[in-house]
Amino acid sequence: VDRIKDLILCSGYNVYPRVIEEAIYQHEAVAETIVIAVPDDYRGQAPKAFMKLKEGYSLTGDELKKFLKDHLSPIEMPRDFEFRDELPKTMVGKLSKKELVEEEAAKRAAISAESA
Repeated sequence: VDRIKDLILCSGYNVYPRVIEEAIYQHEAVAETIVIAVPDDYRGQAPKAFMKLKEGYSLTGDELKKFLKDHLSPIEMPRDFEFRDELPKTMVGKLSKKELVEEEAAKRAAISAESA
């Protein structure tokens, strides 16, 4: 996934995942993070953040949201936070957004199939 595809169009604004990721990395408990776009009925798209915490730390979505209020505009604030033991990586060890995008698309497809 390249940077143009990473762009999140949120309520008509261009939101860059890298800006959100850099703000999240400022929290001492976060070891790794990936931000992707997810569909949003109201905004069109919204940011969703996936994080791996450093060993020995604990953090909730509400605590992180409170921390990020000083670093991000309301339009950049991730709608959801998901904490994981590991984040997907490419063969060379870089964080892989592609797998998370595919995973979220599969979740949406399963939900829409259940409601149909």
